[in-house]
Amino acid sequence: MDTTGLTDQFRLFLDVLDSGSFSAAARLHSLTPSSVARRIDALERSLDCQLVSRSTHVIKPTPAGQAFAERARRIVQELHLARAEMASLQSTPEGRIRIDAPAPFGRRHLAPAVADFLQAYPSVDIQLRLIDSFVDLQGEHLGEVDLVLRIGPLADTRLVATPLAPMIRIACASPSYLQRRGTPQTAAELPDHDGLDWDALAPSHAWRFEYQGKRRLLRPTRLRMVANNAEALLCGALAGLGIAHLPTWLISEHLVRGELLPLFCEGGLPEPEPSGIYALRLTREADSRSRLLLEFLKTRFGPIPPWDQALQSGLGLG
Repeated sequence: MDTTGLTDQFRLFLDVLDSGSFSAAARLHSLTPSSVARRIDALERSLDCQLVSRSTHVIKPTPAGQAFAERARRIVQELHLARAEMASLQSTPEGRIRIDAPAPFGRRHLAPAVADFLQAYPSVDIQLRLIDSFVDLQGEHLGEVDLVLRIGPLADTRLVATPLAPMIRIACASPSYLQRRGTPQTAAELPDHDGLDWDALAPSHAWRFEYQGKRRLLRPTRLRMVANNAEALLCGALAGLGIAHLPTWLISEHLVRGELLPLFCEGGLPEPEPSGIYALRLTREADSRSRLLLEFLKTRFGPIPPWDQALQSGLGLG
């Protein structure tokens, strides 16, 4: 099997474990759940070993599957690094990459990754624009950017999307708020609490929780703050104004430090949303330097992003 096929097979297996379901992994790989199940079956047959236990609600690794996953994760990361190194040896990448990205994510995660990338590849330059609005690659910005990072659903199918990381949201509040108002035990109690929420451009999966066997929209009735910026809502949550439903890439460090407390996470991290964090480009072959950067970012942010790894180790939210 070639390294690309091996990487894809292992990544699919790891995504099944990380998401806990064939359906979630299928969305990440643009496959059907039945196709994912067949590929996992084929992997198990090739190894002559059962890797996952299947139930109606969740897919969990067997002891053998857990051991295999640890090795597979290292293999995938090493193969990505090896491919990036081979690409750099065949032709030294040079020139400028122009990137637009959401400002909050860019400041926390993309800018440090870009800095490390530039240290590794001194002949490459990057123009990084951190913005809070979408960029229309087919419109006025055509030809002005090479890559655009997007978080959430992808509406324009004319673009090539490279998945970089899954997207998980957690309801959270400061210790001072929960001490003052009490800690809700289920999402059904959220309407009795104060909250911080997005304005009319709210993310489609915000305040969606599994309750009584269905995914429901449950959120606080009184909104102490509404904003069009995730960092503004984070500030309100840290100040004790109410409960917020925010992505782990934004709040992980605050959860680990105890400045915010996670809600409804007794069973571990919630399942990733159907959409995630993507790098978009026009429907044309990426140049060598952009391909190199994409491989670098995929290794840096996936398959389990460092911010979710911090939650797993720091809070035991596996």
